[in-house]
Amino acid sequence: MKETYDFKDVETKWQKYWHSQNFFESNVDKNKKEYYVLEMFPYPSGEPHMGHVKNYVIGDVVARYKQSRGFNILHPMGWDSFGLPAENAAIKNQIHPAIWTKNNIQKMKNTLQSMGITYDWNREISTCSPEYYKWTQWIFLQLYKNRLAYKKKAVVNWCPSCATVLANEQVVNGRCERCGAEVTKKELSQWFFKITDYAQQLLDDMDILEEWPERVLTMQKNWIGRSEGAKVEFKISGRDETIPVFTTRPDTLFGVTFFVLSPEHPMVEQLIRGTSYEKQVKQFRNEIAKENVSEKDLATTEKRGCFTGQFAINPLNQEKVPIWVANYVLMEYGTGMVMAVPAHDQRDLEFARKYNLPVKVVIQPENAALSGETLKEAYDGEGVMVNSGEFNGLHSLKAKEVITKYLEDKNLGKKQINYRLRDWLISRQRYWGAPIPIIYCEKCGIVPVPETDLPVYLPEDVNFKPTGLSPLLSSKEFLYTTCPNCGGKARRETDTMDTFVCSSWYYLRFCSPNLPDKPFDDEELHYWMPVDQYIGGVEHAILHLLYSRFFVKALNDMGYLRFKEPFKRLFTQGMVCKDGAAMSKSKGNVVTPGEIFNQYGIDATRVMILFASPPEVDMEWSDKGIEGASRFLNRVWRLVYQYHKLFQEKEHTSISNNTDTMNKDIKDLKRKIHQTIKKVTEDIEERFHFNTAISAIMELVNSLYSFDLKVSQMSQAHKLVFKDAIETTIKLLNPIAPHFCEELWHEIGYKKSLYLEPWPEYSIDALKEEEILIVVQINGKLRDKIKILSDISEEDIKEKVLKLPKVKKWINNKKIDKIIYVSGKLLNIVVH
Repeated sequence: MKETYDFKDVETKWQKYWHSQNFFESNVDKNKKEYYVLEMFPYPSGEPHMGHVKNYVIGDVVARYKQSRGFNILHPMGWDSFGLPAENAAIKNQIHPAIWTKNNIQKMKNTLQSMGITYDWNREISTCSPEYYKWTQWIFLQLYKNRLAYKKKAVVNWCPSCATVLANEQVVNGRCERCGAEVTKKELSQWFFKITDYAQQLLDDMDILEEWPERVLTMQKNWIGRSEGAKVEFKISGRDETIPVFTTRPDTLFGVTFFVLSPEHPMVEQLIRGTSYEKQVKQFRNEIAKENVSEKDLATTEKRGCFTGQFAINPLNQEKVPIWVANYVLMEYGTGMVMAVPAHDQRDLEFARKYNLPVKVVIQPENAALSGETLKEAYDGEGVMVNSGEFNGLHSLKAKEVITKYLEDKNLGKKQINYRLRDWLISRQRYWGAPIPIIYCEKCGIVPVPETDLPVYLPEDVNFKPTGLSPLLSSKEFLYTTCPNCGGKARRETDTMDTFVCSSWYYLRFCSPNLPDKPFDDEELHYWMPVDQYIGGVEHAILHLLYSRFFVKALNDMGYLRFKEPFKRLFTQGMVCKDGAAMSKSKGNVVTPGEIFNQYGIDATRVMILFASPPEVDMEWSDKGIEGASRFLNRVWRLVYQYHKLFQEKEHTSISNNTDTMNKDIKDLKRKIHQTIKKVTEDIEERFHFNTAISAIMELVNSLYSFDLKVSQMSQAHKLVFKDAIETTIKLLNPIAPHFCEELWHEIGYKKSLYLEPWPEYSIDALKEEEILIVVQINGKLRDKIKILSDISEEDIKEKVLKLPKVKKWINNKKIDKIIYVSGKLLNIVVH
């Protein structure tokens, strides 16, 4: 055995060996329990960074640990290779997206393969390959057949920089989540998926997701935004139309003093057409369209509005209230119209004060008397109904029910549940995406591409630079086709699909990635799915995770799947930061994995990343941290080197849990071994606390160093326990530093790969302490401590404690009222 650890030779050696043995290939084995571990696959947008490394190392530790516990592991990897990131980078570098993406996939794959991660590369997929997007298009067709995909004109979010439409979820604080450009509005004919049909099911089935972070579930609940209330019909004065409005506060209906529409609402055009107010309202709408107020800004933005000249009639008291257009009502939130109750909504109050509109209090809090004239802050709490006709005196909670029933009885409204969630806009006016499999025929209208004609290939002869129009329009060969129904002239859909469509089902394809005639095999899915452990960033809580849940539910309802949720357990890891900020090229704080691997090795990097902080917390990259991880591995190596002769001896007697023949030091070491096994097992299995698992292994190594004995000085019992401790250290460290441990395992004489070794088990009996420390209190205050045998009786403990000099001093002839003993922890003497 070499005296020092040479990671460069060792890491390459074992990666080749694992590959030659096909250790990481996955096959259905119904005699073994499966375990599907998956990290969110990456955009191949360049060199991987340490954030990627952290994500994949966490997954690898889980996969290796579960394999050692006897599970049949599926651990695949692929590439989320369509979409704006790849296309924008390709444009910047003046290279075709297909070439740029292929090159980057190879770079990232080389890095991942150099890390020795347990990926089954036979299952590799790439969403930009026709073999994959053929089935993305097939899923689109199934959604279309089941009326879950449709096209309509809509005011959409438009990114002028990316020159494409964005889903609501891709607009963050009024800006494009990809490039940061300010998002504007545009009316276009677009394709949508009807995710709103599953709003309630997406909420209800969160009960199944017991092992998801509460933070993610809360984010999804808030985005879906279920609210109960009433739909109320307001007639427009002097006209036949009515305005249906949803409110969660029917108890405030008598307090409505004006009505507000979003500037984008289609009814605005009807209200102002041909009136003297038409010009000023249109001018106002144009001004507001440029401002692009986001939902987050609504509370703080200056309220601005314009009167339409029309009035609505309150169905409860027949009062006429003016209809305004205002910038604080968004079309994409709610119904795009609001019955304004300024006494009980702060935004309405601010608007009313600015435009001198009435403020009418209809709910009075207990022990207070609010006045609409003097009100400075809206009261949105509960209270007693006032100024509300026959409903005066009712508690506001009761009034919600009573008024809703009144509306239903009078045919003026009805109880209703609303959702904040909007249908998923999937059309993109960009090149690098899966073509939408739809044909437009003058005679037949919208015609889906026959499944036998899939895939609809993405053409290569296009000018893919963004112009605001789809680049696919420039490919005449792609654009013009024949109608599959009538054989007449037709045109293809030229929008491509949002990349999140591709990533919403990739975990299904991994189960049978090479099937040519189906997207997935039912038996393979039934064995592997749902994913047992999914790992990725919390930033995907609303987009990818919500869309994936929707896809599974829709495919389940169509009869293609036997399960309703894609991921049993979700773990959201923290970011890797440097100099207090997330690593990024623009900030100049990127640490390149390849450089670190070359200087310190893969396993030292793995140890550092897992030891630096709990994995769900953002970690700060530290050069000292990686140096410390390297020193730890070398310390373990030197320990094995020092006691290497132990493993050259022929005696391989198994170690009994009977410690009667052992001296105290050996008993303590044996106990430490089993304590460490227990700690590391629980930290990996239950908590993903890899940092404390590594810390426990370090403590065991310290215990071994503390003996400072030569092999010739050891008794036979001592040798056996010491060998057990070293072997246990190697096994426990193996999922974290696999190359290093595999080398040590063979250095101590084992021929079979450590990858095939079972996880060590701890013994309950071996964990028991011979002596325990009892805290002694008098009247609840610490006065002494005593070590006692663990099997001593309570009466004997009391007798020993009462003889302690310090206890005698503090009791000092006082009367003992009672003695309270908490087994194995403390004894409290109560005196007066």
